[in-house]
Amino acid sequence: MRMVRFSDSTGYTRRGEWTDDGIVANERTYNPDEVDVLPPTDPTKIVCQAGGYTDHREESGFEERPERPELFLKTPNCVVGHGDTIELPPGRDVVEFEAEFGIVIGEQCRSVPEADAMDVVAGFTCVNDISNRDDQERERNWVRGKAFDASLPMGPVVAAPDEVPADATLTLRLNGETKQETTRERMIFSVPELVADVTELITLEPGDVIATGTPFGPDRLSDGDTVEVEFDGVGSLKNHVIAR
Repeated sequence: MRMVRFSDSTGYTRRGEWTDDGIVANERTYNPDEVDVLPPTDPTKIVCQAGGYTDHREESGFEERPERPELFLKTPNCVVGHGDTIELPPGRDVVEFEAEFGIVIGEQCRSVPEADAMDVVAGFTCVNDISNRDDQERERNWVRGKAFDASLPMGPVVAAPDEVPADATLTLRLNGETKQETTRERMIFSVPELVADVTELITLEPGDVIATGTPFGPDRLSDGDTVEVEFDGVGSLKNHVIAR
């Protein structure tokens, strides 16, 4: 199943299943173009992996494989949904996209063994880790660089684990042109390894997300751009970019 949160014409928040015929909720079918698609989950925190693919680590100047996942946090203010606007932070020259997929947690968990990790995974979603390089790289400030408002588009659905192939392709298109592409099987750490590592010290709540990292090719966003992240089994997350 591919579960979606949306606001109908009355402003009421609903949950439904995104099917080929539309969004089905309470025995009614809604046209996705006629509702406000919300972020598919309401996380208390988003735990993000830095350098989840070897090719991106190499282009960033890190040649050695890490012994364990390198992590940072994004906060709920970062989260926006499919169709929402990405507003570039003022005064920053280099703001980049990063295509990722997110692991959505289904139950409160801590110290989950790798062998049991999929038992706590509700599903997967598309993520775009928008990154302000001016602050992240010049000042080494990851709070300003990563946790600014609307810096984590996510969605459009949470797809159940069995909907997403083990070799699912992750693609990012900027204004229709493919800029990033990889497969899930090229990750340095697997989904179970990430869940086990994160929960060793951090309690995860239902709806929390682990963003799995981006492959080679993050690049600059500009005013007027349209950016789309697609992940097999999940669908496409599309957002427009504006500068104030």
